[in-house]
Amino acid sequence: MAAELTVHQLIATHRPTLDQALEAIRTRAYWSPHPEHPKAYGEHGSLDMAAGKAAFDALLGTRLDLGQPGTDGFVGGEVSPYGIELGIEYPHADVDVLLPAMKAGQKAWRNAGAEIRAVVCLEILKRISDRTHEFAHAVMHTSGQAFMMAFQAGGPHAQDRGLEAVAYAYVEQVRTPDTAEWTKPQGKRDPLALTKQFTPVPRGIGLVIGCNTFPTWNGYPGLFASLATGNAVLVKPHPRAVLPLALTVQVARDVLGEAGFDPNLVALTAERPGEGIAKTLATRPEIRIIDYTGSTEFGDWLEANARQAQVYTEKAGVNSVLVESAGDYKGMLANLAFSLSLYSGQMCTTPQNLLIPRDGIRTDEGPKTFDEVVADLARSVDGLLGDDARANALLGAIVNPDVKARLETAAGLGEVALASREIANPEFPGAVVRTPVVVKLDGAKPDDEAAYMSECFGPVSFAVAVDSASDAVELLRRTIREKGAMTVGAYTTDDEVEQAVQEVCLEEAAQLSLNLVGGVYVNQTAAFSDFHGSGGNPAANAALCDGAFVANRFRVVEVRREA
Repeated sequence: MAAELTVHQLIATHRPTLDQALEAIRTRAYWSPHPEHPKAYGEHGSLDMAAGKAAFDALLGTRLDLGQPGTDGFVGGEVSPYGIELGIEYPHADVDVLLPAMKAGQKAWRNAGAEIRAVVCLEILKRISDRTHEFAHAVMHTSGQAFMMAFQAGGPHAQDRGLEAVAYAYVEQVRTPDTAEWTKPQGKRDPLALTKQFTPVPRGIGLVIGCNTFPTWNGYPGLFASLATGNAVLVKPHPRAVLPLALTVQVARDVLGEAGFDPNLVALTAERPGEGIAKTLATRPEIRIIDYTGSTEFGDWLEANARQAQVYTEKAGVNSVLVESAGDYKGMLANLAFSLSLYSGQMCTTPQNLLIPRDGIRTDEGPKTFDEVVADLARSVDGLLGDDARANALLGAIVNPDVKARLETAAGLGEVALASREIANPEFPGAVVRTPVVVKLDGAKPDDEAAYMSECFGPVSFAVAVDSASDAVELLRRTIREKGAMTVGAYTTDDEVEQAVQEVCLEEAAQLSLNLVGGVYVNQTAAFSDFHGSGGNPAANAALCDGAFVANRFRVVEVRREA
């Protein structure tokens, strides 16, 4: 790419991709411009596997100076969940200097219009895509994801979510025409005539508060939605997962500068240990949009206290799977085993509560008691993770000590149906790797309810015995209403039960997956087709991605003139 990007170059290069994205969100069909397979990279200027690893290794122990105004020092301290000290330093910002500098470029960015903003964003995403292997190692060694998951979820799937946000942003901005001629007849008198001009204007500076587990996948939607709608964006990464978002900011600043815009439209603010700058930033008057993924406690605080900003939160929920009957018992067990094991359950979409009638279920293999279902699921997880090499590739590493502590505590909450075991990682001896624990609980006991009605983030699931399918449906409803849910799953061959579960999810605004037995899992969603969260229950006040996620990041200002 030339050192200078012209508008014509950007439109010619990226308008076809934008149009395909617009068609994809209209049809909800499968589409992605970002290859999922590692071997697809290495041509047309992108980094292959070896070059990506070398680029990551070259970052270790360095200082990533982004050339931002107001840098008053450098901070670091990331330690990989795999036991490696990254040793990378990032700029610490004096926000009294940085925030005014970020606002300075917004006028030209606003005046560029929706299409130019969109294609600049697509150029940023293209350059990130070219470095997918490098980003994969950055995500792996900050989140604890296994490499293939870090590659896919942290690379192409995250890039898809960013592109999806740009497409939605573009749609909402061009819904209103740039200009209109308005004429109102006045009978015998001359008509009233006005020329009207309509301009999407940004709210101000957007703040992206990054998470530890999915820094790019959860960070890109808000970043690109705000940027594409004309706002500057300040990225505040999680202290344990700075590198992926710092590299993202670096790429964005390069592209903006080459395209003739102020690089300070995107900036990074890393924090000193224990500094807790998120609260300070979130209530600054310059911050008008906030995107946050993380704990319910801080999400609730943002919603209550960042009153000057439009706040988009993805918090925590208690995800449930109702198991009433199974038309493919082995397929159900295999699907659930994978869902519970993927990335050690450290996903906001991982099932926690398995609601199973205490009298058992009907299956294609005959009736199964509650105990048999739970024991068969335990064997399925054991079989999936029985080979240590495969287990490491699926589980990744425990992201932080809090998750490990919750895992260890869970074993004392009830009868353990599947004990967690420690797995050694020969490549990374410092990694903390644990298999899931499954604990039996009784849905009728108040003491047990305290456990299963609380989110236990990590590789912890509860098999909850309920009196009947109807009791399971009502417990599902109460769980979603009181605690929220990012996902709901159900297995049933009964039409009435299926309709009852579907009605609960429609009434309580929860995304439902029915009878998954193949290669699609309840804790995975596809950009351009699936909605991640709904914004309609306590787990999240926004969905990734819909019109509501982007439309309130800008307002339309009208100028009227006599014709």
